[in-house]
Amino acid sequence: MMRPTARQYVVTRPLYSEDAFSEEHEKIYRHRKTLLDHLKEYFTCDAKRAKNAALSLLPIIGWMRIYRIKEWLLSDIVSGISTGLVAVLQGLAYCLLASLPPWYGLFSAFFPVVTYFFLGTSRHISVGPFPVLCLMIGAVVTRLVPDQGPPANITGFEGLTRDEQRVLVASSVTFLTGLMQLTMGVLQVGFVVMYLSDTLVSGFTTAAAIHILVSQLKFVLGLEVPGFSGPLSIIYTLEYIFGKIGQTNPCDVVISIVIMVVVFIVKEINDRFKSKLPVPIPIEVIMTVIVCGISYAFDFKTRFGIDVVGHIPQGYESPAPPNLQILQGTVAEAFPMAIVGFAVAFSVAKVYSVKHDYTIDGNQELIAFGVSNIFGASFKSFTASTALSRSAVQESTGGKTQVAGLLSAIIVMIVTLAIGFLLEPLPKSVLGAVVIVNLKGMLMQFNDIPYLWRRDKPDCVVWILTCLAAILLGLDLGLAAGLGVELLTVVLRTQFPRCSVLANIKGTDIYKDRKDYVSIYEPEGVKIFRIPSPIFFANIEFFRSKLVEAIGFNPLRVLRKRNKALRMIRKLLKKGDLQWTSKGFLNTSCGPIKESEDESNMEELDLPTDFKDLPVRINWNAELPANIHVPRVELHSLILDFAAVSFLDISALKGLKTALKELIRVEVEVYIVSCDTYILEKLHHCGFFDDEIQPSMFFLTIHDAMLHILEKHPETTERKSELAKVVTTATVHHPFNDGGRWRSRDRSVPDGETRF
Repeated sequence: MMRPTARQYVVTRPLYSEDAFSEEHEKIYRHRKTLLDHLKEYFTCDAKRAKNAALSLLPIIGWMRIYRIKEWLLSDIVSGISTGLVAVLQGLAYCLLASLPPWYGLFSAFFPVVTYFFLGTSRHISVGPFPVLCLMIGAVVTRLVPDQGPPANITGFEGLTRDEQRVLVASSVTFLTGLMQLTMGVLQVGFVVMYLSDTLVSGFTTAAAIHILVSQLKFVLGLEVPGFSGPLSIIYTLEYIFGKIGQTNPCDVVISIVIMVVVFIVKEINDRFKSKLPVPIPIEVIMTVIVCGISYAFDFKTRFGIDVVGHIPQGYESPAPPNLQILQGTVAEAFPMAIVGFAVAFSVAKVYSVKHDYTIDGNQELIAFGVSNIFGASFKSFTASTALSRSAVQESTGGKTQVAGLLSAIIVMIVTLAIGFLLEPLPKSVLGAVVIVNLKGMLMQFNDIPYLWRRDKPDCVVWILTCLAAILLGLDLGLAAGLGVELLTVVLRTQFPRCSVLANIKGTDIYKDRKDYVSIYEPEGVKIFRIPSPIFFANIEFFRSKLVEAIGFNPLRVLRKRNKALRMIRKLLKKGDLQWTSKGFLNTSCGPIKESEDESNMEELDLPTDFKDLPVRINWNAELPANIHVPRVELHSLILDFAAVSFLDISALKGLKTALKELIRVEVEVYIVSCDTYILEKLHHCGFFDDEIQPSMFFLTIHDAMLHILEKHPETTERKSELAKVVTTATVHHPFNDGGRWRSRDRSVPDGETRF
């Protein structure tokens, strides 16, 4: 019943244990599918499923059917041309990161785009070279074909120039990367990208930006720097650059500074006035054309010794198979490339899918990128993903579908087939400067550090350690180290959760951490303990130690003390030093009685206390005879809140059962509340219950268990005349009173009903 004006609700219902609730409310039987059922369903095929599979594998069918030619085509054309111009420049620039001849970047901006047009589910990302992947490919390329010294002993390198060897390495690694992505997509394991958190990806890409910045210094300064690979390669590169700093080409430096300043300023203008500009100013393309013309007119290569792009062959090369020996030796490098390439592309695609209200399929994206990389590798392109800046151009210039991506690929094809020779006098320092300017977004991620430190310190640690590991150890090992740190933080958070003791909030059936509130109720002899985490092998001991800390005594030690005391009492009765009278035990010994130090049969001390051969049951909270001292236990009931416990493993079941038995054997009643149904079923299947641990200890809520305890132990309630209203009503309960105890019965309530 709702009271809109008072914003309160009143509920009247019976007090429920899990058993009582199950008896009163019939459950619906649900058939649990076995592994065989899932396999049958997976391999079953009918017309509807075949149609859905075709639409899933070829998403172009879905969005082409709803394509609005009049509304979308012009926008896609404008976006495709703008994106194509940027893709040409970035293809040339990012290819330098891969330590390959620049024109191969044009291949990577064409072949993967064509394949993704048919297979991709995102309508807005621009597929092509991604600087982080280019750098990772460059590390493999320089490892197998170094700048100085002989290449690795690989069959198939015979008769090839150094550039041809490097292209073979890059295309083979790309083929293997695509094969891994395709396999993961077919096996429906696209969820693996979820293990790469935004924090980890941010730290990793920031480290990659540092690597990219350092790798472009040789072009900006006009130096010849050999490629270093492996851990600390960035340190060796910087050491070499500073050692050769005196040989810097001033013309390269001037060109780079001018390009970076102009491009940076215009990009800031684009960001500030993007709502007023019909399309962003393609400043990189404009500056490239201007510098290319000046370089040709003044013959920069001959007069100033500037390194230029050089000859760009027209057309495409014939498809070629990958080198099997390279495939075998680069598995460790290809796998992180497959993960990083997919993770970055999927995260960017997810942003645009939410913005434009359509869905993307992670597994289909894996298939799309896998096929795109395999197809591209056959034509000697390198691993493709997406670049945020290029995708932003495609989306901000009005791109609606991948028709814009296809048109951008056509622009790249035109450059490759017809006008590529116009870019031959372009200085490489221009490409390096363009790459460095485009690192702004990734380098600005350093601002995440103070934000994360204020809000989530473990996440901040993940960011910093991932970034440092990727900078010092290399991107592949750094990613693995960052993933390890990230998983470690998850384990530590579940292994050491913030356990708490709960108390009732005055006048409600709500229970909160007793440390956080002033007006609370805590019945004498009752504790409510909450663990906000799954219980498993790694944290079961932590759970038990925190439980002991919360209740204030170790039940196993108390049990052993009690059994030792019983052993002493039996011994004294047998000797006649102790007699039972109507007034209690009488000590008949003249001298002092020393406590027995007999440590034999220690296993018997852990058994339940046995009073069968004693004349009376011992009251452990009363004064014991013969100066026997046993710690008193004021607690008679313990409630364990399992609302946040999502699973228990076998080790946790054993540890929990042991802890419960220890408590029960010292006469503490234990109640478990809000336990998940599947955990209860597991407890039954695993033989958790016995003569001591009964299913009747499970209750629906904390309040149900508390009312049951107060009904069973009315002596814990001191009744007072002061009355107060409470919100919830039930049919069987004991009310609260002030001062941390339960209130007396409200006289305005009918007989048989009490308010809480």
